Amino acid sequence: MKRSQIRALDYLIDYILIDQYARSELLATMYQTMTNSVDLLIVLDTTISSVGQYAQDKLDALLMAGALSLDNHLLALLIRQFQERARQTDFLDTTLSHNLTGRVTTAEGTEEVESDNVIIATGSSPLELPALPVDHARVLSSDDALELQAVPPSLIIVGGGVIGCELAFIYRAFGSKVTVVEGQNRVLPLPSVDEEISRLLQREMKKKGIAVELARTVTATTPTGTGVSVEIGASPFVEVANPPAPRTLEADAVCVTVGRVPHTDGLGLDAAGVKVDARGWIEADDFLETSVPGVYAIGDVIGPRRIMLAHMAVAEAHTAVHNILHPEDRKAQRYDVVPSAIFTAPEIGDVGLSEAQAKQQGFAVKTSVFQFRELGKAQAMGELAGLFKLVVEEGSGKLLGAHIAGAHASDLIAEATLAIQRGCTARDLFETIHAHPTLSEGIYEAAGSLV
Repeated sequence: MKRSQIRALDYLIDYILIDQYARSELLATMYQTMTNSVDLLIVLDTTISSVGQYAQDKLDALLMAGALSLDNHLLALLIRQFQERARQTDFLDTTLSHNLTGRVTTAEGTEEVESDNVIIATGSSPLELPALPVDHARVLSSDDALELQAVPPSLIIVGGGVIGCELAFIYRAFGSKVTVVEGQNRVLPLPSVDEEISRLLQREMKKKGIAVELARTVTATTPTGTGVSVEIGASPFVEVANPPAPRTLEADAVCVTVGRVPHTDGLGLDAAGVKVDARGWIEADDFLETSVPGVYAIGDVIGPRRIMLAHMAVAEAHTAVHNILHPEDRKAQRYDVVPSAIFTAPEIGDVGLSEAQAKQQGFAVKTSVFQFRELGKAQAMGELAGLFKLVVEEGSGKLLGAHIAGAHASDLIAEATLAIQRGCTARDLFETIHAHPTLSEGIYEAAGSLV
């Protein structure tokens, strides 16, 4: 298989599959086909039936339209094989230092698979709280929120992080009365999200009628005749001068979006000697290899000490496969320049350091902010909410971070990602001619304020 075919098939995978771990399996198999020099056992969680059906529907549509050429026929067969088998590994065992076996359970039975290397990419599951036991009817997980058959008239979302905020805007657009309860003192309380972005998003939530309860946590829930009664109190995670008094909220449903847990049940990691941390996340080194030689881990299963994003899992898949195929030229996985896309309204994109992070790391920084409403195209689109913020090192002007809120922010962040990756300065961005009228002019204007 030629590298040009790999690129073509890589694009087709993006089009057909919505599950990054199935994508990782295909990627590894294509590399194996190209080199034919190493065996790979990919340990995946493919139990979400909707993923398989989605892939099958896409594949059937492409076949009927004649969009699959003979060069892509192998991939079509490969996808069908993976989706039909829906393999779920339930045990790992290390018999020799470089002779790994896995017991794979399918609908047809159990089989032993032997491989030179193993990649674990089983992902994560929603975290449940003792005060909020999920019943999948009135108290929902974030997975449940994607499968509801009807829109609840009112919804309390516990957790104002990425998933919580995204679901808040989605269900508000559907007509739900939405309240977000967050234990920290801002929405999107992630170090990588600049505080100005959090403030802007909270203003937009208020404009759209999304209620936000900050510095509050849920202490108890009680089923009612038609919904759930939720008690909230002062958060133990932040200190406030005047702690708010306990309150009771009522809603038709509650959605819990407070974090993730590793999806490793049944893998037999202890028996295999694969080390995990105190919370169960698999420990992997800079090369993504676990404590067992030849066993690698990628994606959510290696936890929040890395970056739990779909595109990060894809990058880790490339790195792991490279390190398996080229042990003489192993590459460490980089995490310093990873863009993030948050699909709220407006969208948010960020990469690199926030202003607070840069200062904490000892940088003398300069920042600039350019408002979305100052762009002609934003006016024409009617998308006025948003901003561009650049963080640069004072003196050198080197770009340290970029933070965008506004229409298509998830697309616009790519330019800043490349700029940080290549060590560009604000002057480099400003001296790059940007087309007019476009939204990307916001980066040009923000950079111009720093030159």
